[in-house]
Amino acid sequence: MKTNGWIKGRKNDVGVKLGMKPCGLVKPVSATRIAGRYLAHQKGLPSLPVPPLQQTCDRYLTVLEPIVEVDKLRHTQELVAEFQKPGGVGESLQKGLERRASKTENWLSDWWVQIAYLDYRLPVVVHSSPGVLLPRLDFSDRQGQIRHAAKLIGGVLDFKKMIDNETLPVEFLGGSPLCMNQYYELLSSCRIPGLKRDSVVNHAKSSSPPTHITVVHNYQFFVLDVYNSDKTPLTEEQLYTQLERILDLSLQTNKEPIGILTTQHRNSWGKAYINLIKDETNKQSVEAIQRSIFTLCLDAPMPKVSDDLYRSSAAIQMLHGGGSRWNSGNRWFDKTLQFIIGEDGSCGLTYEHAPAEGPPIVALIDHVVEYMKKPEIVRSPAASLPMPQKLHFNITPEIKKDIDEAKEKMNGLVQDLEMRVTVFDQFGKNLPKTHKMSPDAFIQIALQLAYYRTHQRCCSTYESASLRMFRLGRTETIRSASINSANFVKAFDDTSKQSSEKVSLMEKAVKAHRSYTDMAIRGQGIDRHLLGLKMQAVEDLGSVPDIFRDTSYAAAMHYRLSTSQVPAKTDCVMCFGPVVPDGYAVCYNPKNDHINFAVASFNSCKETNAARLSQALGDALVDMRTLLEQTPKAKL
Repeated sequence: MKTNGWIKGRKNDVGVKLGMKPCGLVKPVSATRIAGRYLAHQKGLPSLPVPPLQQTCDRYLTVLEPIVEVDKLRHTQELVAEFQKPGGVGESLQKGLERRASKTENWLSDWWVQIAYLDYRLPVVVHSSPGVLLPRLDFSDRQGQIRHAAKLIGGVLDFKKMIDNETLPVEFLGGSPLCMNQYYELLSSCRIPGLKRDSVVNHAKSSSPPTHITVVHNYQFFVLDVYNSDKTPLTEEQLYTQLERILDLSLQTNKEPIGILTTQHRNSWGKAYINLIKDETNKQSVEAIQRSIFTLCLDAPMPKVSDDLYRSSAAIQMLHGGGSRWNSGNRWFDKTLQFIIGEDGSCGLTYEHAPAEGPPIVALIDHVVEYMKKPEIVRSPAASLPMPQKLHFNITPEIKKDIDEAKEKMNGLVQDLEMRVTVFDQFGKNLPKTHKMSPDAFIQIALQLAYYRTHQRCCSTYESASLRMFRLGRTETIRSASINSANFVKAFDDTSKQSSEKVSLMEKAVKAHRSYTDMAIRGQGIDRHLLGLKMQAVEDLGSVPDIFRDTSYAAAMHYRLSTSQVPAKTDCVMCFGPVVPDGYAVCYNPKNDHINFAVASFNSCKETNAARLSQALGDALVDMRTLLEQTPKAKL
């Protein structure tokens, strides 16, 4: 069965952002052994193409039309014409890119990870790492918490077995096999802070892969070995016993939440990290966390809220933990995978985004959720288990100061973020299908209408397309704001327009979005090509051409709407923060008869309001359905 996965991203110093987009069938391959079937599959994938220069220039001007004023667009047209002159700078940079493509597996991938993630210096929390909210679990005490946690660990290890044994089926999109590399980056990996640039380490590929996970409770970290001496995974009962021991060992809340340091601005964390690991005990503890297969966060109950606000409150627990007084210190945000189970039944995860996009995360979530529904196979008890090992940290006055600063900054970020998670229950993805429209395109056009009604203008919109048809492919941008979508949203509430005309404009907008999506996933989008030309200019010329200094380029890269479809079998929703101060983040999971939405904005911006846009989005979807249903079809 096909599933689509998406991922999201942020802006960095060279004005690049990541986004999210449908990715394709979630049938996996294998991980820690980079050999055998995996290597043969990877070699069979095509390389990412370098699109024709004129094609990108023409399409760039087209995407600017709905978001740039006429006089500025005219100036940009002159700059683009100069840029692509025969024998000019554009042609030279294009040839450089083509040479790079001929010598590398993927001309973009190294640049992309560096620019989009490792050079990005804002905190990974909210600004880069997504959260995923899973359906609430049926318990409200510590016994239920660790019972479900034991099953969750078993589910992740079961997925890991498929990776290790190379039995994870290859995924396909439209009949084309997809790159499976990201599955091999998820487990036993961690981001390492640097003073100016971070790095990622993956211990799964080492000669002695890790056999432990990290468990965090009451801000205290523990090493829990999840395999027996014969290399079989611990049973659910064994895991329950070990987690019970961890709860007993961590009854008192640790006064200094060392994990809060990972919420800092990356340069600040880089400095604090150097200071932290000067102490040998601290260094060993940090390395144990970094090496672990994944992290399990056993959270304290979150603040009580009304039922209608529960999803929003639980989502921000997954995204950032709620601040220093709640669970933000009960994390290690540099860890690629952190599963979260609260004492109150809240459940989900957060992940550090550099190693992988959304599809592998979605596939893992779906597998774990299904696994947790199964009754455990009863096995004979093994020999007595060693006690889980508590990780100790020596807190100097300087480290204490760093922790206090991190608490203050984190609490400010928590106060600034507004998150609204809603279930739109009027219809789901089946309705657009009955009108022969792409559900994703239908939702995206509704979002354009909601934004236009709220702000009386169109804006640069990001949706991320998967490039996994190509070896080591990551993402491309789908630009949802088009001339067609602008024509539709401006006409929708115009009483002088006939309903039939509005339907025609809607169909054109939906088709335009579908067309751009198809173009993007085939490596013919404009954004990664422009980035490549810009990076090539930095390498070849030491500076960038005028088209990248232009105000139109800045407007194109200022995504007031950063959006992502994350379809999953599980009835979950992903959430993340806006990529610009005056923007929104919108993530959605379309089900057959409902759609889960997460909308976020910053309170510090007086123009944006997540609750208002969320309401406008629901209204737009209903109004578009009503228009379709009340407008008679023209007879052929």
